[in-house]
Order: sequence, then C-alpha cells, then structure tokens
Amino acid sequence: MREQPRVRTAEGVVEGRRRQGQAVFRGIPYAQPPVGALRFAAPASSHPWEGTRQAAEFGPGAPQSGPTGASPAEGTDWLTLNVSTPDPGAAGLPVLVWIHGGAYIAGASSDPTYDPAALTRAGLVVVSINYRLGAEGFALLEGAPPNRGFLDQIAALHWVRRNIASFGGDPDHVTVAGQSAGAGSIAALLTMKPARGLFRRAITHSVPGTYCTRALARQVTAELAARLGTAPTATALATVTPRRLAEELTSLSADLDGYGENWGRLARTGVAICPVVDGEVLTEPPWHALISGRASGIELLVGHTRDEFRLFSVMSGRLGTFTDEDARTALDLFAPAPGGADAYRAAHPRATPEDMVEAVYSDALFRMPSLHLAQANAAAGGTSFLFELSWTSPASGGALGACHSLDVPLVFGTLDSPVGRGLIGHRPTPEAIAVSQELQKAWVRFATTGDAGWAAYHPGRQLTRVLDTESTTVPYPEQNSHRIWENHPPAPFDLMPGSS
Repeated sequence: MREQPRVRTAEGVVEGRRRQGQAVFRGIPYAQPPVGALRFAAPASSHPWEGTRQAAEFGPGAPQSGPTGASPAEGTDWLTLNVSTPDPGAAGLPVLVWIHGGAYIAGASSDPTYDPAALTRAGLVVVSINYRLGAEGFALLEGAPPNRGFLDQIAALHWVRRNIASFGGDPDHVTVAGQSAGAGSIAALLTMKPARGLFRRAITHSVPGTYCTRALARQVTAELAARLGTAPTATALATVTPRRLAEELTSLSADLDGYGENWGRLARTGVAICPVVDGEVLTEPPWHALISGRASGIELLVGHTRDEFRLFSVMSGRLGTFTDEDARTALDLFAPAPGGADAYRAAHPRATPEDMVEAVYSDALFRMPSLHLAQANAAAGGTSFLFELSWTSPASGGALGACHSLDVPLVFGTLDSPVGRGLIGHRPTPEAIAVSQELQKAWVRFATTGDAGWAAYHPGRQLTRVLDTESTTVPYPEQNSHRIWENHPPAPFDLMPGSS
C-alpha cells in the first residue's frame, strides 16, 4: 500500500490523500477559528502543531444565509483551505487560488462543482479557500474591522505565499480566480494595499457591482441588530450565536422589498449585506481606484455570461411573469443617470418587459462591472482578456440560456456535479464538452503564461472571445449596453435621497 502524501508547512506536517494520481490536502487552517474572543476580529495566525495533522476532510464552511444557503457544518474552524497538486515533490508549478462565490452570504470550497482534478491534471497547483460570509464577514460593526471576509482572503494568500513551494508550487506565480462574489472579492483585492505582491494574475467571472456605502451599511446592521433585540456593535452581536445571526440575515434579505424607500438598489438585490467601501480596508470602488491610477493593472482574464440574470428569473419562479411596472422599476433604480432609462428604451424599442428587466439587471449587476473592470485594468497599465459565454444550456428546455454560473462547471470540468447537471443536463452534449475544454485551456494557459489565447482587449478594437459551439473573437457583442454605460462605472449602493 502506497504511503499517503505528507508535506511540511510552516505550521507543521500535514498528511493528505492520493486521488486520481494527485496529492490532495483538505481542511488546512490558515487562521484560527474566528469565534469566542476572535469573533468579528481580523484573522489571527493559526497555531503550529506537533506531529502530523490529518488533512483528508474539508473544513466546515462559514455560516450560510439566503434561500440556497445550506445549514453550516458542525465546527467553527471556518478559515481553512485545500490544496490539490500534481506532485508535492515538484518545483515551480503555476498556482491557482479559487475564491468561491455565493453573494457573499453562502458557498464553500467543498462544493463538488469546484473539484480541481481536471485543472490539476493540466499542471496547476489548485488552492481553494473558505472565508467568513454574511454578517460574520461583511456586516459593518462598531468595534470590528470592516470587510473581514476580504481580510480572511488576504490571510489565505499569505499562507500560500509561505507554504505553496512545499506542495510543488511557485509562490511568485500565483493566479487568483473567482466567480460572482469571488470575482467581486478579487476586484477589491486588486486595489487593496495589503494584498499587493500576493498574486501575479487574476481571473474574474461575472464581476458583481455590489458594494455599498458606510451610511447604508450602518443602517442595515442597525436593522439586523434591532430584529435580534441587541445593539449594532461587535460586542453585542457576539452574544448571538453564528447560526442565529445567519438565520436572521436570511429573514432580513427575504423582507428587503419593504426597505426600498430607504435602501434603494440594495433592496432589489435580495441580499441585505455586501462589501462596504469603508475608507479603511476598501478605500474606494475597484474601478475608480484603477482608472484614477491609485492601483496598478495586472494580467487579467475577465468575462461574463450573455444571460446573467436568467438564473435568478428561473430560480425565483418569475420567468415569464415580469410586468411593465417591473421594467420601470429596474430602469428607474439601475439604469445609469442621467438618461439611462431613455437610452435603454431607445436601444430596445421592441423589448418586452421580460427582455428589459433581464437586460438591465444583467448589465447593472454583472455584465457592465465585468466590462468596466477589463477597461479600468487596461487603463491602469495592465493587460485584459475579455470573454462572453453565449453557449445556451440545453437544460430545462433551454430556458436558462447562457445564465449566471453556467461557466463554473464548464471551467472545472465538473459537468456531472449536482450543479453541473442542473445547469447543463444529465448527459452533457459534445458542444458542452467542447466549450468546457476551451474554457479550461484558456484558464490553464493564462495561469501559466499570462496569455488567454486570444487578442487582448483594447478600447479601440474591444476584441472579445465569444464562447459558443463555434467560438469567435469579435468586437464586444453587447454594444448597446456598452454605449449606455460607457461613462458610468459601477457606483456603490447608497441610501435613497432624503434617508437618514
């Protein structure tokens, strides 16, 4: 019987498992459990250990909120990571660090959609991390550092910097990758001083434009605390169990429509908490920092799906039911001012209410933040490679289109995972497999060389890879939206005028 792989890290020896010819290590702590005296604190360095620590099982995810948030696993050791390597005895392999999505309130690195086996077989050392979510990670609390979830991610990247050479990886050859909230996290990390030097390249799929102001974040925390019968401070909320706090955030998010008069755009997202432009950890929105020259560009692969909002239409049961009033609300709240609502109507003269709702929400929440990040990174001296996934999933009779999250099982090659089957179908078509292979190859090539395999994006030519049954490289395909949003990078969610 072959011995299981062992690696000595700076904190102690870990023993993983051999899986499909790879060495896999799971549940390695990169910081102490953020509970007790460390609740709502910045991540504290993990303690060294004697002997050999078993690293065969995933660590528990942080407490989950939202309709799709699973119950948190037993245990409080939320700040762990996993490493999959082709060979711990190798040297200088490119490293990819995956930051999962989930609207900043749900998700975990243990999701089988994120199985790194295919990417590891292609020669990458793949790291995936857990971080604090929801109120634990992002509520603005008096007496606690803001954006603790981002601080966790930085702590994990420091662990990678210290230890990844022991797993065969090159600490100077790190690419961070994420989708949705993971991509929004990376957009923030691109411009945060504490994260500088911890990664060389970045991959961001479906970058969300969901950040909020301190004023709005304070009101949300105050309302959350009031519903729990306590004060909006770290000391007071520390008396509430993590599970109870996550459950109350779920309840508040479900009631968001009732806060529209004060909370504006945030009330229409279905999620009450998001990262805060706090002036301390995150000093300004990423797009502004890059455009203004206060952050340097890097090698960036960024993209979105064609029909981003369709997933939420289907999951909520609203597909086919949107009204003229829904379209007006979307335009009034999310179209850029001044003139954005009229510009959308002019650009889509025959649009149904459904068409208009999907176009506006897809643009405001994901497509335009992704495009603007590509542009801002190029303006800051970086190299951006842009793509749009337009391949239509055959699942659900094609109703999902090229929806949000469709790209994730494609790029990991996990078409048979529960999420993969739900988004792609139980029997992947040859077209699905071909798109999956193309996207995987782009990731591996980019993480290895800094070149995605198609022409870089420049403002003049706007070349974009459109991933489909027959992929092409063409000028950015969403030109109507591009023109409407051209001078309107995403702005943080704020209180409505007149709110206090």
